[in-house]
Amino acid sequence: MTDPDRQKDDPVNPAQAPEPVVSKPYIMPDDPEEGSTEALAKEAAELRDKVLRTLAEMENLRKRTTREIADARVYGITGFARDVLDIADNLQRALDAVPAEAKAAADPGLKALIEGVELTERSLLNTLEKNGVKKFDPSGEKFDPNFQQAMYEVPDPSVPAGTVMQVVQAGYMIGDRVLRPALVAVSKGGAKAGAPGNGNESNSAA
Repeated sequence: MTDPDRQKDDPVNPAQAPEPVVSKPYIMPDDPEEGSTEALAKEAAELRDKVLRTLAEMENLRKRTTREIADARVYGITGFARDVLDIADNLQRALDAVPAEAKAAADPGLKALIEGVELTERSLLNTLEKNGVKKFDPSGEKFDPNFQQAMYEVPDPSVPAGTVMQVVQAGYMIGDRVLRPALVAVSKGGAKAGAPGNGNESNSAA
């Protein structure tokens, strides 16, 4: 049997001794406590910001899609329309090849043929216009490199320099864009009318 007095006198084993209680300093949390009014307000603000961002992105996507659909509707036939212009040019060349005098003196068969070509050209241009393709003739207008391409210059002192004197090939627009620029001849201009000078000076200037 174990002696009770001996147990009282035995030293205490350090491994079995209870650990001292050390108090730790209290640190305030960075975020409000979960479920508090501040936490709920912060979460609501974050959700509102996300919703607003999502709505803005959806609106931008809607506008971009609408614009792309509109562009596709207007400009989707650009390649086809450009190919059809060759047909319009050939019809115009056929009509230009017949002088006005010959057309006036032509027999009924030739007149019917000419009228048929004119009708075909008008029908083709009307069909193109229904699909957003319009022909333009800049004769007499100021030269604009955005819509016209100068082929050569025409010296003419009576006309301001940079005026379209002749349209070699008609231009076409598709929507707000140039499908094909007009090929034109532009006035070069010259000395003002009535300017003093003689034939020798003119020859030397030339």
